[in-house]
Amino acid sequence: MVRPYAVMALMLFCNAASGQDNPERILQGAIVLHQAGEAERAIPQYRAYLKLRPDAVDARSNLGVALASTGRYRQAIAEYREALKRRPRDPRIRLNLALAHYKLGQISDAAAELSALHHEQPADRQVVLLLADCWLRRGEDRKVIDLLAQVEKQDQSDLAIAYLLGTALLRDKQIDHAQQMIDRILRNGDSAEARLLLGTAKLEALDFEAAIADLAKAAELNPRLPDVHSYLGRAHIQTGDTAAARLAFQKELELNPNDFESNLQLSALLKQDQEYDGARKLLDRALRVRPGELRAEFQLASVNLTAGKLDEARAGLEAIVRKAPQFVEAHISLATAYYRLGRKADGDREKALSQKLTMEQRARQYQEKIE
Repeated sequence: MVRPYAVMALMLFCNAASGQDNPERILQGAIVLHQAGEAERAIPQYRAYLKLRPDAVDARSNLGVALASTGRYRQAIAEYREALKRRPRDPRIRLNLALAHYKLGQISDAAAELSALHHEQPADRQVVLLLADCWLRRGEDRKVIDLLAQVEKQDQSDLAIAYLLGTALLRDKQIDHAQQMIDRILRNGDSAEARLLLGTAKLEALDFEAAIADLAKAAELNPRLPDVHSYLGRAHIQTGDTAAARLAFQKELELNPNDFESNLQLSALLKQDQEYDGARKLLDRALRVRPGELRAEFQLASVNLTAGKLDEARAGLEAIVRKAPQFVEAHISLATAYYRLGRKADGDREKALSQKLTMEQRARQYQEKIE
């Protein structure tokens, strides 16, 4: 059976195609096609209209939405930015821009847009939840706690906020406060969210087998719950079950290709299996999510070193030790790269420096124990 909307869309599409000199008819056809779920066919109609009416902000915004719905997020971002040149304060367009950055894995850009929106509209729940999620994905747990602490006090029935706040508190080792969030979720019955938080807490407490049990239950209750497979993979790594860990990380990335930890951890497993190209792709994605993250930069340099891409490894490691002079492992790897490149003097220097830093670290650890 043909839907009436689809019939109307087809009629207007044909009318628009036969009357390209009528801008409003073209726009009407584009809108009806879009509303009928025919985004691919609406896109050229929006473009045809915008050639005639380039300053039409709503039509350009609609084009961005249509492009985003078909996965063309970069093109959508360009259209949203063009629309904002003409209407810079429009919160709907700015939110859609943030969402396009988020879907593209540009979490820093999404967080910047959402931070500005939150400053202007602090009561907007969608903005609050998205911003908290962005900061969680960037590992900025203190920001999440500061953002949600007051919101959570005002509405203790909001389980989404309790879950995000509980996750940030667990990561920040505020176990007692995190337990309050877990208990609040548990009062609503057994749930994937509660099991995930419990599993995460047990993982932090190094109770790996118990963590796996809770995390596996969470995945069973809701296989699409964000982060559940990522944490399950991390727990499996701690027990030495790399095959199960690899499968868990792959499942997480099927649901959320931009999960930082899954990209990072799976890249290490691929490196062990000498799947270097696959590892690099994962690390490139991880660094789009968290630009400048030292763990990902070091892992990428390590993959290049193991794969024999010595110049790339050397350049990456040199950049890392400039940013983090106390990073012992980076100095050790850089010495290896220099030796393999035939630069013995540079290798000797880095080796000596790594030994010096290692001794200093041991001395500090010993001092902390006796104080």
